[in-house]
Amino acid sequence: MGGGANADLLSKLTASATGLTVVAGPVEATVIGNCLAQLLAAGEIGSLAEGRCIVRESTQMKAFCP
Repeated sequence: MGGGANADLLSKLTASATGLTVVAGPVEATVIGNCLAQLLAAGEIGSLAEGRCIVRESTQMKAFCP
């Protein structure tokens, strides 16, 4: 959701409307994704799963349940 990840009310309403858990991550997700793609292409990380693990461990995520 980009900057919308900062809007807790939007995340709560989305979770309620869809019946799904919404996980809001960093607003810099586009930049982080680009960095991970470059790290993967350069062979600095071994897999997308490894990149996702790095992101989870180095950023704050919020979960909103329906």
